[in-house]
Amino acid sequence: MFDTLARGFRNARLKLQGKTELSESDIADALRDVRTSLLEADVSVDVARTFLDGVKARALGQVVTLKAKNAPFAVTPADHFIKSCYDELEALMGPVDNTLDLDARPAVIMMVGLQGSGKTTTAGKLAKRLVGQGKKPMLVAADVYRPAAIDQLVTLGRKLNVPVFSIKGMDPVQLCKLAVTQARNVGRDVVILDTAGRLAMDDTLMTELERIREATSPANILFVCDAMIGQDAVRTAAEFDRRLSFSGFVLTKLDGDARGGAAVSIKAVTGKPVKFIGMGEALDKLEDFRPAGLASRILGFGDVVGLMSDFEKVVDKDKAEKDAEKMLQGHFTYDDFAGQLKMIKQMGSLKDVMGKLPFMDEIMSQVPEEALDDQELVKVEAVIQSMTNQERRNPELLNESRFRRIAKGSGRPMKEVQELHERFKMTRAMMKEVGSMTGLMSGGLNPRAMQAKLAQYAQQSGMAGMPGMGGFPGMAAPNPMQLTPAQIEARRKKAKEAKKARKKQRR
Repeated sequence: MFDTLARGFRNARLKLQGKTELSESDIADALRDVRTSLLEADVSVDVARTFLDGVKARALGQVVTLKAKNAPFAVTPADHFIKSCYDELEALMGPVDNTLDLDARPAVIMMVGLQGSGKTTTAGKLAKRLVGQGKKPMLVAADVYRPAAIDQLVTLGRKLNVPVFSIKGMDPVQLCKLAVTQARNVGRDVVILDTAGRLAMDDTLMTELERIREATSPANILFVCDAMIGQDAVRTAAEFDRRLSFSGFVLTKLDGDARGGAAVSIKAVTGKPVKFIGMGEALDKLEDFRPAGLASRILGFGDVVGLMSDFEKVVDKDKAEKDAEKMLQGHFTYDDFAGQLKMIKQMGSLKDVMGKLPFMDEIMSQVPEEALDDQELVKVEAVIQSMTNQERRNPELLNESRFRRIAKGSGRPMKEVQELHERFKMTRAMMKEVGSMTGLMSGGLNPRAMQAKLAQYAQQSGMAGMPGMGGFPGMAAPNPMQLTPAQIEARRKKAKEAKKARKKQRR
């Protein structure tokens, strides 16, 4: 996602590093990389020109305070340039508008777009979102020309326990009008119309959609747009808006597009906001569009807010706190590890989760593509599932003979199983050390000290680590300071000695 765009901004940042001041020629040189990446990412030429002019005006028109009084660090001219890019990107894609008009009873939401853009799936995702908000939606199968679309919507409705209105052979306009009346009679407060699409724009389609709009008076018309078709998406959106005057966009398949130009261009060209983005096939993968989060990801700073939002959807807060306390006391088993893997898979693809971590773009560019393949998680799960219940709860039981049996059962090389176990032991020892040093054992947890210790450990070890604690299985961090087995053993011995000294001191 946004790999092409991010590459240009990364190159521009590298060119400006070390500069004590920025001249017009320096900025022009950096903007050349940005311009190339914008055009390669399918951003409209006019939008790219407007963006570059805005960045140049911001970067040259302000005085940069390199170090504020009592500030712990200095701001460089390169930082100021990137901040200018961030502000312009956010302005280009914003402002935020994730609202839907649901005042009417029933409120009508009309889904429009080309065939294959993801309207039916998005209708299901939207229904699930509304159910979570306490609404009672009804889905309407108005794409009468494609029986498969009707079947798909009925299947989604069954999964969500949401009624689907469908009458075979009925004219779509009459069908939609009747559906609104039926929803009012049975107490459904939102009607979602899944209308027909076409492989290309045609007047027959647009006329039918205009008649449905006149018959149902929808308060919300959402244009569902496939982000992977680039500039065609922008041109198609402009024509749909001219005929229907829709209220906003839903951008789909952003997780499958390395360019992302449609996300940057579409608001600037049409003036209509992007309300939601689709980031996967699962019914819970409909996210609020946050220009700040996307701008941050494009510039390589991740999206921590988005990551925490994903985390909160799949994690029970009380259980997470208990698990964290257990890990910081060194009580971490393969059962706990398997639970973390399951949580990561629920949050989305490994690459997307990693992409939301700050500054991971530079690391990910050095990591082999296969290391970020979701199949890596499946391989690790296979290893854990090949252990006995006793081995998962007591990892100390594992030895060479057991490794051989586990490797055979999981279909993985024995060396891979042993390496996974070594990373597991390193992580458990590190978490226990952090817990001891931050006062957990004596009743007080110092988050700042814990964060500092984690950062120090990660820097010293370059460990691939465990999910949420320094990395992911199968992904080796590009750090030349990787510890050898002898160094690992020495560190473990040192930690034991420190623990004995602390016990003696307490006595």
